[in-house]
Amino acid sequence: PRAMSHRHRPGSILSMAVPVLGLALCSLACGGASEDKAASGKGDPTKTGSKAQSNAGNKAQSKKVAIDLGNKGQTPATKTDKAAVAKGTPEEAKTFVAEVDAKLRELWTKSSEAQWANATDITDEHEAAASAAQAAVMAYETTAIQQSTKFDGVKAEPDVRRQLDLLKLTSTLPAPTDEAKAKELASIATNLDGLYGKGEWCEDPANKTAQTCYDIGELSKILADQAAKAGSADAQQQAWERWRTISPPMRAKFQRLVELGNEGAKAIGFADVSEVWRSRYDMSAVAFEQEMERLWGQVKPLYEALHCHVRARLNEKYGDKAPADGLIPAHLTGNLWAQDWTNLYPWLEPYPGEPSIDVTKALQQAKYDELKMVKAGEGFFTSLGLNPLPETFWERSMFKQPADPAHKVVCHASAWDVGMNNDLRIKMCIKIDHEDFVTIHHELGHNYYYNNYYTMPALFQSGAHDGFHEAIGDAIALSITPAYLKEVGLLKKVSGNDKGVINKQMQDALQKIAFLPFGKLIDQWRWDVFSGKTTPATYNADWWKLRRKYQGVGAPSPRGEEHFDPGAKYHIPGNTPYARYFLAHILQFQFHKAMCEAAGHTGPLHECSVYGSKEAGKKLQAMLAMGASRPWPEAMEKLTGTREMDGSALIEYFAPLMTYLEEQNKDRTCGWKAQ
Repeated sequence: PRAMSHRHRPGSILSMAVPVLGLALCSLACGGASEDKAASGKGDPTKTGSKAQSNAGNKAQSKKVAIDLGNKGQTPATKTDKAAVAKGTPEEAKTFVAEVDAKLRELWTKSSEAQWANATDITDEHEAAASAAQAAVMAYETTAIQQSTKFDGVKAEPDVRRQLDLLKLTSTLPAPTDEAKAKELASIATNLDGLYGKGEWCEDPANKTAQTCYDIGELSKILADQAAKAGSADAQQQAWERWRTISPPMRAKFQRLVELGNEGAKAIGFADVSEVWRSRYDMSAVAFEQEMERLWGQVKPLYEALHCHVRARLNEKYGDKAPADGLIPAHLTGNLWAQDWTNLYPWLEPYPGEPSIDVTKALQQAKYDELKMVKAGEGFFTSLGLNPLPETFWERSMFKQPADPAHKVVCHASAWDVGMNNDLRIKMCIKIDHEDFVTIHHELGHNYYYNNYYTMPALFQSGAHDGFHEAIGDAIALSITPAYLKEVGLLKKVSGNDKGVINKQMQDALQKIAFLPFGKLIDQWRWDVFSGKTTPATYNADWWKLRRKYQGVGAPSPRGEEHFDPGAKYHIPGNTPYARYFLAHILQFQFHKAMCEAAGHTGPLHECSVYGSKEAGKKLQAMLAMGASRPWPEAMEKLTGTREMDGSALIEYFAPLMTYLEEQNKDRTCGWKAQ
């Protein structure tokens, strides 16, 4: 429910229909052992912009996609039998939206309360209550969406029209109107989610023991440990292949989910599920696909430079098992999905031995505890002129793992507004270290977004589009610079060390830049599946075509159609849209640059912290306060002065690393063929 979860994805109790800021939205889609572990408080509140026509036409993809908001962003009219649906009036539409708002608040709040109870005290009873509350949400949303079709084409007031359009986009998998098929879809969605969550490889499936079975965490640890040292390529390939044995049983169920989901999408006026997903961005579905490609084109040169350098270093390490040209073997990146290469850093550190800032040590020496860590995060936002957190935040949040081992909780960090009424909370098992210091700032970014739009109608209580929420938290985290740490007393001095900067940027790039093509291709594959371009006969082949094309990554062994490798990534069986993570990785740098300019920063972008800048705070707050009430370009303009997403700030931020990579790559042949 109203939760934004840090860095790794949650699962989904019932993923076929999700409340607009209902289920826990995962943050950065970056790697890590826990990254795809099914967890409580799961799901996907993707509900953002409505559909507007783009005048981009067939212009080259390198051109910026123009956005025409003249039609007030209306979603497509339902393509079912119009004669059978009596048209409503503008006044009836207003009444209907008010009723939906009240009911959604009631149901989403109950679901959030149940999810919070389960996440902070995991019991069978709490899990059953959370599941029942979400089932009630799903049932009502399905009915409300179907009822809303009577207002298709009705010239309602602008705010009413937008809420009607956003309502249609609340479901990530619209249910068919046939009750039996709707139940079948819910059952399949739950079953797929469970197959992933229970996934493991066992030496003897008929005799499973803790000693002979390996789950996602244990297999991920093998890759991470081997990547950080002169590891065994064979051991990594074995772990990589073992995880992918969990997904072939999902294939037939996934195929049926696609069929039923598309039937549901057609019932509410869309060609297929992919059109629902691509229509959330205040432009046509086709224009959004072009926009994703344009943004990728902007940041691709940095990824290609990183790819070239990493490939060469892997070749030094593994010889012929990691060829010096062509594709990077997916199993040698230290991550089950090759989406986060951070575990390679010990092998790739540009300047070994250069002193780094030990924030963990500084926090411990300054006697920070969990409460003081969160107070420091709040202090960042109040320094920008934003409100202090409400007293209830301190009373209701979970900062520590319970001392009683029998009291089970979900430690995975997340930010909540349980009651949709400024009932702000975070849920973490805080460690006194640098990583959690950054995570707290990130999670509070979500809380401050909630704080600025909680008085709006329920359907407007969301980011301007689904990439905005994650980008805000990450943009704030970019301001945790040495200068900021000195300002708050955690560093005695800031030393200008160019080699230290390159080391830090390499570490960041192995997470943020390595992720970009993966962030793009996950939904590209699903768009093709839902639209019929990719058929069940080529599920796996087309998956690997995209992996090769965008990531320059290849499988270590033949992957025929007896495999279902997409299903080994949580978001596929969990039915969680993924484009938001790609967009957040772009937008965080664009937002950071805009706030830095407002703060009057004149040096390199990577050195900027907006801590203490009321001007940056004013611009940020103006954007946050809009929620999803207006098309995202208007919200973007409040902060950045532009109505377009732009990857150039990311390139500017990593300029020092790009210079280093170009020097390293000057005698290498970069690039790859996607064969």
